[in-house]
Amino acid sequence: MKLSHFFRSLHLVILSFMFFTFKIYAVENINERVKNLTLELRCMTCQNQSIYDSDAEFSNDIKKIVRNKLQEGESEREIKKFLVKRYGEYILFRPLMNYNNVFLWSFPFILLIIGLFFVLIKSKGNKA
Repeated sequence: MKLSHFFRSLHLVILSFMFFTFKIYAVENINERVKNLTLELRCMTCQNQSIYDSDAEFSNDIKKIVRNKLQEGESEREIKKFLVKRYGEYILFRPLMNYNNVFLWSFPFILLIIGLFFVLIKSKGNKA
């Protein structure tokens, strides 16, 4: 009888340990996700500083918003869209890939093609 009581207690201790371990892991996981996401966001009051690195009141509010939305189960993309809708695309260090920014993302490739075109023309002109 005492042995059965011991195993019940041991079982309870193991289960509670597993519960608290998973809870701590979940909190660390959310903290890591908040850190990664806020490193990609620009502080609107500081000059070119990430929200994670800033101690401004605005940055602290955004960190709370990001943490709450992650705890609600929203994805990072949904959070970014929410913040862009609320504060504009300037809040992102890397602009979103959408119809409005096609020229921005394709401009380096356009310059490369134009540069290669001029190099080919110059090299053919020098051969003659």
